[in-house]
Amino acid sequence: MPFMTKPLFFLLCLVVTGECRRHGHRVRRWTEEAKGRVADTTFSRKTKTEHLLQVDDHDFTMRPAFGGPAIPVGVDVQVESLDSISEVDMDFTMTLYLRHYWKDERLSFRSSTNKSMTFDGRLVKKIWVPDVFFVHSKRSFIHDTTTDNIMLRVFPDGHVLYSLRVTVTAACNMDFSRFPLDTQTCTLELESYAYTDEDLMLYWKSGDESLSIDDRISLSQFLIQKFHTTSRLAFYSSTGWYNRLYINFTLRRHIFFFLLQTYFPATLMVMLSWVSFWIDRRAVPARVSLGITTVLTMSTIITGVNASMPRVSYIKAVDIYLWVSFVFVFLSVLEYAAVNYLSTVHDRRERKMRERARSQSLPCTCGISQTRTMTMLDGTYSEADTNSLAGYTEDPVVPEEEQEELHEVPEKPEHMVVHLSVSSESTTTKKKKTIRALNIIQNTHAIDKYSRMIFPGSYIFFNLIYWSVYC
Repeated sequence: MPFMTKPLFFLLCLVVTGECRRHGHRVRRWTEEAKGRVADTTFSRKTKTEHLLQVDDHDFTMRPAFGGPAIPVGVDVQVESLDSISEVDMDFTMTLYLRHYWKDERLSFRSSTNKSMTFDGRLVKKIWVPDVFFVHSKRSFIHDTTTDNIMLRVFPDGHVLYSLRVTVTAACNMDFSRFPLDTQTCTLELESYAYTDEDLMLYWKSGDESLSIDDRISLSQFLIQKFHTTSRLAFYSSTGWYNRLYINFTLRRHIFFFLLQTYFPATLMVMLSWVSFWIDRRAVPARVSLGITTVLTMSTIITGVNASMPRVSYIKAVDIYLWVSFVFVFLSVLEYAAVNYLSTVHDRRERKMRERARSQSLPCTCGISQTRTMTMLDGTYSEADTNSLAGYTEDPVVPEEEQEELHEVPEKPEHMVVHLSVSSESTTTKKKKTIRALNIIQNTHAIDKYSRMIFPGSYIFFNLIYWSVYC
């Protein structure tokens, strides 16, 4: 009995151990199945979402309603920043949020709550989106920090919102004929690249309200006056008509910077050149150095302004002001050159006339109480003027030494020795006319005196006309 009991007990232990092992396998299998069901739940949700949007059931390489009427695509834009305006490159840089609205029934899904689903840029590569590009853009990119700044929102009825954040640098045809008193209008143009107006119709979703601007946008050199939207058709001879949208903005340049950097220094240089009119004409180094300094300074101002501007073929408003100021400065230098030259000519002429009068003088003795000598050096007396002295007795002048040798002491009549430079009447008349005509020119002090009034008056008159035309 005890012998039989031990084998039975041993068999019973084997049976119980096998059951425990079997139950252990079942527990492990149930645990693995539970884990599998969790993984299957994630997979089922993913499969449910893809099935809900029916991404794999349609060919999204074709536009919605392919072969039918044109699909309307609404657009609105929010301008985040206007980064820079370059006059040299004639372009502008803008960062904006570009949003597209359209309906694609292939993406419609059932929803009890009527809520939309939002996706990032990964789903955009699997569905159809409008191929809008920026006309006349030089550079553009979609921001990708920390991921691509793209958002896709799908509504149950198939309406789609596609938004992206993009920075674009586009050309702007600027007119600098009134620079720096100018107003520039730049345009950012949007258009479909592949689809004509028969396949895709671009339009502003809310009219003028489709464009919104951040109130904090500001520029250093410009004042933003107005943003507005327009649209029209663009024609290409090889492909057809396309809908094109325009974002127009008007900028007015701040003038205060250029007043301090350009106009005010140029005006001071012109006024400084007038100082030479009050300096003595014999101070040659002072007047010449002042004139040359102002001319070189004006040249530096003109060069600095043109270095920051594009090389346009027409004349700008600032060019007119600077070059007229340069002419005033240059004329002040020429004025002193004329004064110095005429002074030299006048002094030389007086010297020659003095020498000629001495060589051609005619002595005559007239009965006057005392012997005096009067020399006519002008050369302006005619024979009639000489005959007016006919009442006087003409005696030869005898030196006192000879009278002493003759031991004769007669009464010494008073005589006046007059040296006359007689010329013909016609020659004298011509000289009078010439002297009268060149009186102002020869009078160098009069030239400086008139320049003190003419130069400031002319410059003030020019400024009145300039600012009344361009302001």
